[in-house]
Amino acid sequence: MAGRREASAGAVLRAVLAHGPVARSTIARLTGLSPASMTGHSTELIALGLLRDLPEQIQSNGLGRPHLPVDIDTDRHVVGAVHIAVPHTTVAVLDLRGRVLKSSRIPHRAGDTPAASAADTLRHAARCLLDLLHRYGAGATPLGVGVACGGWVDQDTGTVVEHAMLGWSEVPVRDLLREHTGLPVHVDGHSRALLHGERLFGAARDARSVLHLFVGNVVEAAFALDDAAHYGPRSQAGVIAHLPLANSAEHCPCGRTGCFQASVSERTVTGRAVATGVVAAHDFPALLTEARAGTEAAVDLLVERARLVGQGAALLIDVFSPELVVVADQAVMALPSVLTALRAEIAVSTRTRFDAATAVVPSSFAGDTLAVAGGSAVLDALYRNPLTAVPAPRRHP
Repeated sequence: MAGRREASAGAVLRAVLAHGPVARSTIARLTGLSPASMTGHSTELIALGLLRDLPEQIQSNGLGRPHLPVDIDTDRHVVGAVHIAVPHTTVAVLDLRGRVLKSSRIPHRAGDTPAASAADTLRHAARCLLDLLHRYGAGATPLGVGVACGGWVDQDTGTVVEHAMLGWSEVPVRDLLREHTGLPVHVDGHSRALLHGERLFGAARDARSVLHLFVGNVVEAAFALDDAAHYGPRSQAGVIAHLPLANSAEHCPCGRTGCFQASVSERTVTGRAVATGVVAAHDFPALLTEARAGTEAAVDLLVERARLVGQGAALLIDVFSPELVVVADQAVMALPSVLTALRAEIAVSTRTRFDAATAVVPSSFAGDTLAVAGGSAVLDALYRNPLTAVPAPRRHP
């Protein structure tokens, strides 16, 4: 846990992220720090290469000393990102404002045992990431690597405890990637990682309480109150795969019917699309392409899936009563009719007073969701504790 000095430095950095370029006097007002304390933190953050002065933007109202604004320094440092999905791994380079500079997708190889696949997947991801950092980091120093993965992820130990679809169990992701990259590594579940990204760079920046729902091959949730995401013992919070949906009869590998993930996962809906001849294979992007082209059967499948997602979301809303709900789902981000169906189902299913039309929004990172998820795992650590969360930077080989 960060001490007072580290937490104050983090507050200064987050204030500049949200409002920069910004004058030091404004930072002091936003953070509640004294001008002297704020100036000390700013000076230290500038020395670390996280902030920079902008003398070309000096402002003066004719009274007193002119205001010298500061902003996030996006030139001197970058971070690496790794997102581990069921069919592929995404590696990326991001700047300190969470913007994706370059990303690459690595298909998983079939036929390996789960243990061999995990080791090989991470080793290959590390090589590809180091190559991206070298070629697209624009000469900046990498501060660390963020990793986001579905399933049960223990943030404290950096371990994927269980990921049934990948067949991974107790995989020490942080240790393996740190060994292969030589960089600090921060690991989190991808719904929590995206929640951090939304609070730093996206729609949830000003919300007091946020529920984040990730719907892909894996279905997960994350919740934050004020500036703290809820993790639970060994980071088990948000595992909602087996939340029961009353209107679903889909069989789940657990032996029951109507489980949330089995009912709405991308593989489930593409299975229905294959069975009805809408697409030829289990290919969710192909299904989205058909829906965007106006194929009625494809749109109907995704709208019906959105209604099921809405029923599950309504259960979570009734429990947490969030101010904002962010949904990371490719169909919700791509098709207005799917978002409309999701909001409508939440409105009729929730038992709390909740304005779904305004309080349910798609992910802020359409097209870059997976890369931002990985990057946000390390950027959240940086913005919380910039003085010690990431060791002194060094240039990669």
